[in-house]
Amino acid sequence: MRVHQVAPAVCLAAVVLSACSPAVPAARPQSQASRSPTAGHDHSHDGVSMLVGDGTRGNEVGYTLRHIQLPETPGQPGEVSFEIERYDGAPVTDYLPDHTKDLHLYVVRDDLAVFRHLHPTQAGDGTWSGTVTLPEPGVYRVVTEFVARDEAGSGDHVMLGRSAVVGGDWTHAPPDVGSTNDDGVIEVQAGPGLRAGPDGRLDLVVTDARGHPVVLGSYLGAQAHVVGISESDGSVVHLHPTGRGARGDGGTQLTFVTELAQPGPYLFFVQVRVDDFLHTVPVRVEVPN
Repeated sequence: MRVHQVAPAVCLAAVVLSACSPAVPAARPQSQASRSPTAGHDHSHDGVSMLVGDGTRGNEVGYTLRHIQLPETPGQPGEVSFEIERYDGAPVTDYLPDHTKDLHLYVVRDDLAVFRHLHPTQAGDGTWSGTVTLPEPGVYRVVTEFVARDEAGSGDHVMLGRSAVVGGDWTHAPPDVGSTNDDGVIEVQAGPGLRAGPDGRLDLVVTDARGHPVVLGSYLGAQAHVVGISESDGSVVHLHPTGRGARGDGGTQLTFVTELAQPGPYLFFVQVRVDDFLHTVPVRVEVPN
């Protein structure tokens, strides 16, 4: 394990993350060739683009994540805030809902030991803010996913990410979990067979502590929400199940279509609602070549 000492700062450059102050493009890029489909987010039928970005860059197709602030004191509720700017420097204020929300915010420590999924609110000047408790100091990545309404009235689906720090000594300690994990109430098991590339498939089985199937409630308009993060390059994927979960003797089964950019270890943060309580359970899956 590695012990770090970090001082409070707004941005910190990292190998897989963009630098703190990239130049804003003079004009909005017109080519959409870089856009690639993401499982659970194919909006091509409703005037919304396929997802651009994987949370490792602070600037994509003319949208920039700026002015990030995290709570100064670990272990206490504090404010997270940021802005999304267009290519001309103006704040983005017009959004289309994506899975019932205008913006999804993920705050993740570099070692993946801390994960928060939030839905902040936007002020009239375009600033987004919300309340979060980060239990320990460290380098955190702030990832935003949104659908911005463009000049033509269509939607640009974008994921941006930038790093920030909560000052103090901290130990780099990735979570020691495998393909099966529990939070003391529910257990999540990831099945074999997940592959990189198009048409991948992630199978999950959710049970209670006694191994019985559970009744899944709705969260963000679906029966489950999964954020996967590559431990190799930090890229982020956002998944929702195909269809409804099937309850069987072995548990409640969920299937997700994936399109992972590369093989290697991934940590999937599985969120499900059971008995009106939202559970977040991480599982690690090694995706083969």
